[in-house]
Amino acid sequence: MRTVLVTGGASGVGRTIATAFLRNGAKVHVLDSSQQHVDDFISAFPDALATQCDISEPEEIDAAIGHLDRLDVLVNNAGIAGPAGKVETLDIEAWDRCVDVNLNGTFYVTRQAVPLLRQSDTGVIINIASNAGLMGCPDRSPYAATKWAIIGLTKTWAMELGPQNIRVNAVCPTSVEGERIDGVIARDAKRLGKTKDEIRNIYERQSSMRTFVSAEDVADVVTFLASAQASRISGQVLAVDGHTETLAVWAEES
Repeated sequence: MRTVLVTGGASGVGRTIATAFLRNGAKVHVLDSSQQHVDDFISAFPDALATQCDISEPEEIDAAIGHLDRLDVLVNNAGIAGPAGKVETLDIEAWDRCVDVNLNGTFYVTRQAVPLLRQSDTGVIINIASNAGLMGCPDRSPYAATKWAIIGLTKTWAMELGPQNIRVNAVCPTSVEGERIDGVIARDAKRLGKTKDEIRNIYERQSSMRTFVSAEDVADVVTFLASAQASRISGQVLAVDGHTETLAVWAEES
């Protein structure tokens, strides 16, 4: 039985990813910043492990996963949207918080996990990045910057860890249906003086397929990359986005 750790795993996309691994018979441990989400997850999946943890705090990570004696798969999913606006308007504290969670948190968790992954026959790290990390995104500087950085870490860690039979890949979703993107749409609608339907249409026009993706779409790719079928896939960045053509429509609409 493989042991899987999913950050941000008690809600949203992370919960769907964790659930997919549970269905496949894995032992799953999730970290989540919300105690309520952790409680809900344990109630739904009593055989899983879940710990409240702010991944931007190395001490909390050490306490949450330091007791693990085995780890086969790490999914670095936790992240926040960060502040939105033109570069000169961005709040510095909000910028720092986005970097602390999305970038530093990914580093802190991976640093703690690698010694355990080395002991696995087939260690796997899957980083959840974004299509904003492939082409940039106007008005989302901190988020895009952290996701570009995640891709850089993915390529670098694949080089570092490959000789130890640890594979590292990144998945780049577009907007994922659910509460998180609904909140982002509501915030952007208020900021730009548009309706939520108008904002959603802007997002949908970014991809060739004119659609968002589902959490299940992302989970399917993650579980594939963690599987034996992907045993020679490493250092890759896979977009799950209906072919995003551009994120620059924001420059025209804002």
